[in-house]
This record gives sequence, structure tokens and C-alpha cells, in this order.
Amino acid sequence: MKKDKKKVKINEKRLAVKMIICLIYLIVITILFSCAYRIFKADNEIPSWSDVKSVDDYTYMTIYKMSEKFAYYKDADVGIHFIIEKEETGQWHTYLIAIKESEYDKYKPIIDYTYERTDIQPDPIKVYGYPVNTNEELKQLAIKNIENFVPSTNEVKITNDNYVAYLTNSYLDTTQQKKDDFNIILFITMLLLFIVVVLFIATIFDKDKIVDNIDNKIDGEIKKTKRFFKKKKKKTTLHK
Repeated sequence: MKKDKKKVKINEKRLAVKMIICLIYLIVITILFSCAYRIFKADNEIPSWSDVKSVDDYTYMTIYKMSEKFAYYKDADVGIHFIIEKEETGQWHTYLIAIKESEYDKYKPIIDYTYERTDIQPDPIKVYGYPVNTNEELKQLAIKNIENFVPSTNEVKITNDNYVAYLTNSYLDTTQQKKDDFNIILFITMLLLFIVVVLFIATIFDKDKIVDNIDNKIDGEIKKTKRFFKKKKKKTTLHK
């Protein structure tokens, strides 16, 4: 009977230790998973063109109107076009984009509507790419040709002085694919998450090895504490 009670007591203690360890693992797993998700989300979040901070930001524009090409890089088969983007506030902005001329048919309905070749208004097209700084030659071509795209009633005349304010100092290159950069912080977080999950599973199913080790350490510490107080008590008694 005494042995059975002792065994039950040991099992209850082991179960309590096991539950505490599992609870700690679950808390750590939750924190790591949350961190990994936030890092992944931030890493894959694509800012709009107006929110771009550097040429390394993969970004997008939504095209409502688009010009024919006013510049062409023959070697790369890339044309430069004006586009008009509409904000949620209703404001319109003119920008430059580069597209593969082999993809011209994708944009033709919007270009035809822009030049009033058709009355059918196509759906806006969202395009993605990377910002590229506008060189001086392209800047001068844009200043020269924008009058053929923007209505003559437009009060603002684009010049060298106000070019950046109205057309920005870069254009969207849609020919560049998104770069899959290696995120070391996300990798480490996922690695730690994997390790903790393995430990959590091992604690539950691996014949209580982890619990046994901790249980033995706890017993050892308890015995040390008892011996310490016994010695102290003896010394106090002898002193009296």
C-alpha cells in the first residue's frame, strides 16, 4: 500500500512537472510563431509607388490611362510610357513606367481608351516592379513628350525645375521580377520554432526522459536543501 501511494505521488509529481514544461513550450511556440508571421508578412508586404523609400522596394502602380511609348531601348526591347494613376482621394498623378514591348497587347485596351480610339473603358491594370532612377536623357525626353499625353488644358508645365515634384526622380521598371532575398532573422526564428516544437513533442511522447531529468534535478535540489537545514539545526543545538 505504501509503495502504491508513493508511486501515485511520484506519478502526480511527474505529471505536474510535465504540464508545467509543456505550458512553457506552448508559450514559447506561440511567441515564436507570432514573430515569424509578422516578419514574413512584413517581408512580403508590397508598398504602393507613393510609399516607396528606395530602389530596393518591390512596388506597384495601378494604371488608369497610358500613353504610347515615347522612348525605346532597342537592345532590351523595353518601351517607356506615361501612365496616369488615380488615388483613393480622387487625385490623378502622372508617372513613367517601363514595359516589355512584347507585352504591348496587355496594355493596348487602356492605351486605345486613353487616345479615345474606343469608348469602352477597360479595367485598371495593377503592375509590379522596381524603381529605377531616371537618367538625364530620359528626363529630357519626358519633358519634351508629356505635352502630347497630358491635356493642353493642364495648367502645370513640366520643366527641369519641377520635374521631380510632378513625375518623381524615378520610373517603375515592370520588366524586373521580384527578388527572393534570404531573411536571416526569419530563418533563425523558424529554426528556433522547429526546435521548440520537437522538444514539446518529445516531452509528451518520448517516455518522459525530459521530465525524468528535471524530476531528478528537483529531487536532488530538495535533498540538498534538507541536508543543509539539518546541518544548521545540529550546529544550533550544539551551540546551546
